[in-house]
Amino acid sequence: MQSIAVLVALLTVADAVTDWTCVWSGRRRLHYLTKPLVMVGLMVLVVLLDDGETAARWLLVALFFGMLGDISLIGSSTRRFLGGVALFFVGHLAYAAAFLALGLDAPGWSWAGVAVALVLAIPMGRVLRGARLMGGRPMMAALAVYSLVIATMLVLGWLTGSVWIAAGALVFVVSDTLIGLNLAEHGNETPRLANVAVMVTYHVGQALITAGVLLAMPR
Repeated sequence: MQSIAVLVALLTVADAVTDWTCVWSGRRRLHYLTKPLVMVGLMVLVVLLDDGETAARWLLVALFFGMLGDISLIGSSTRRFLGGVALFFVGHLAYAAAFLALGLDAPGWSWAGVAVALVLAIPMGRVLRGARLMGGRPMMAALAVYSLVIATMLVLGWLTGSVWIAAGALVFVVSDTLIGLNLAEHGNETPRLANVAVMVTYHVGQALITAGVLLAMPR
């Protein structure tokens, strides 16, 4: 089982790198396939390494909704974007549930997660103004609520006391912050390098959280 898990992990990494290359080169059709496949690879890893823990089940739910969110974001319509936001919203709630299931050890350093969340909230004014210009009040309201749930996920991730989860939650929030800033400044014509930065931080964040939850489960 361990050897199969290693093989799946390597294939998932290869798929993620392929996806980043697709984003850089503008191969959208292949990107639409490789991006959700990263989530599939992470889900397979969880299934292979899970011993029936509640935290792992919530992790699967989070990854599954992340995959659905990836699929929903195919295209550039406001409706699909809001659908993706809703799906990732559920995913972050599932991550929060996974962290709570692991238990919040809350070591001293973990409370810095609150400060980190506050710092990352600084650009939200610009993001929300850009969202209102792009999609009106519904998009602005959706992103405002979404920002609250992802901030909660970040703080809870740090309070688990897992460095892996804390790092993953931070990188994930950075990815979403980059998306918001890119949309506010460039609309749908985001520079390639910015898109690659979003994808790298997104996949690395998801992978670190997955590794952190699996490592934190009792063996």
